[in-house]
Amino acid sequence: MEFSASHSVPWQFLLPSHLLFPYDFIPENYVHWTETHDSHIFSADIPGVRKEELRVEVEDSRYLIIRTEAVDESSSEPARKFRRKFRLPERVDLDAISAGYEDGVLTITVPRSLRRGFYIDPNDVPHTLDNVLARAA
Repeated sequence: MEFSASHSVPWQFLLPSHLLFPYDFIPENYVHWTETHDSHIFSADIPGVRKEELRVEVEDSRYLIIRTEAVDESSSEPARKFRRKFRLPERVDLDAISAGYEDGVLTITVPRSLRRGFYIDPNDVPHTLDNVLARAA
C-alpha cells in the first residue's frame, strides 16, 4: 500500500495504542490514595530515601504535604527529590494523622472525624402528627 505525500498518515495511527500509552506507566512521584470507611490512606513508593529525610506536614489545616529534605549539611541534596501536596477532605481528625515508612513505602493514615451535625432521636418524634402544627412558607 502506498501513501502519497498529500495523504500522509500521522505516526499515531501506525503504532498500536498500547505502545503509545502503556497502562503500567506510573509517574515517579505517584501517590496512591485509598478511601476507607474510617480513614483516607496515602501511600507512596520512595525507595532510597532515609526516614530522616522525609517530611509529612499539614499546612493551614487544609493541605497534606509530603516531601524530602536533606538532613545534614554535608549532603545538600536528598537522595531523591519528592514533593506532593494534597487538599484534605473536610471532616478529618488532624491530631490523629499517623505515618509510617517501611521498605521504601511511606504510608500516611488520615482518620475521618466522627463529628456529626445534630441528631434526632426517633423516640422523640411523635407517632402521630395531630399535635404538630407547621406553617407553609
